Amino acid sequence: EVQLVESGGGLVQPGGSLRLSCAASGFTFSMYTMSWVRQAPGKGLEGVSTISSGGSTTTYADSVKGRFTISRDNAKNTLYLQMNSLKPEDTAVYYCAKGTMRQGISYRGKGTLVTVSL
Repeated sequence: EVQLVESGGGLVQPGGSLRLSCAASGFTFSMYTMSWVRQAPGKGLEGVSTISSGGSTTTYADSVKGRFTISRDNAKNTLYLQMNSLKPEDTAVYYCAKGTMRQGISYRGKGTLVTVSL
């Protein structure tokens, strides 16, 4: 059974940082491109970042470029998202996903809430 379990969300002030983690199990993690996607209150799902199976290729939404960094540890079956210089508009539920928005997401976790506010 595929499982993706996100952690690391919380309340942070504008300009602050958070690091999200996603523990993967039930599939060969190292073989798949992975993504972080998010859903802000009242809005649709938005792709945030992707990383290739080996970690050599990454992509970012323009809205987070230069502030967020995606990475993975295939030995630990774990995906990460380092988020710096957070803005109120980054407030959303962040999901770890197997696949990409563009090519199709086959599974995503239950999400972790990130709230950026004073």
